[in-house]
Amino acid sequence: MARLEAVLPELVEELGRVGVEPPKGILLYGAPGTGKTLIAKAVAHEAHATFIRMSGSELVHKFIGEGAGLVRELFQLARERAPAIVFIDEIDAVGSMRTNDGTSGSAEVQRTLMQLLAEMDGFDNRGDVRIMAATNRVDMLDPALLRPGRFDRLIEIPLPDPDSRLEILKIHSRNMHMDDVSLEVVSAMTDKATGAELQAICREAGMMAVRREAISVGMVDFTIAVKKVRLDKMSDTRMYI
Repeated sequence: MARLEAVLPELVEELGRVGVEPPKGILLYGAPGTGKTLIAKAVAHEAHATFIRMSGSELVHKFIGEGAGLVRELFQLARERAPAIVFIDEIDAVGSMRTNDGTSGSAEVQRTLMQLLAEMDGFDNRGDVRIMAATNRVDMLDPALLRPGRFDRLIEIPLPDPDSRLEILKIHSRNMHMDDVSLEVVSAMTDKATGAELQAICREAGMMAVRREAISVGMVDFTIAVKKVRLDKMSDTRMYI
């Protein structure tokens, strides 16, 4: 796969050649654990730009005007450090559909959202600042946030396919001492697993090997780990030692 640092400048150059402005905003959405924040980290590592990260919950404050003021300061900082990328994780915390329930907390969240909308595509030009955001609940977001000009690209991050699951397993098991382990078989056993679950399976397999005082991780450890992680997911419980 071509590296981002090689692909992005070429794409921007091609768009400039035909007189097209690059997309201003990208929203990553998908199930929890599919790697949305990880993609943002990769962009931060590869992009030759200032990367500013915030969580949506950090923009929600108790007192009137605090959240909106923080949004203004965030984008002012991005303009001063341009070219810059602003990444807002879990944007549904501040960008959910506007309702009128009469509470002061809801009104403050709405004020923060309106300031965010104005900064993303309002009267003032935000300059060479691009927006990235991630959410698990794209269905909850306000339509004004999703319109072109704010988020021009909505990119779904799907569950990994068998080949992707195999590569993820290789990454998380590369430092493990393994004996007679077929990661291809493990990949086939983990249908519809997310990247986070695959990481948990590798970690749990290692814990199983420690419990039986083995010097390496075997296939039986991975088999038990897959069953345990899947059982924990269905029952929404966790077991600790």
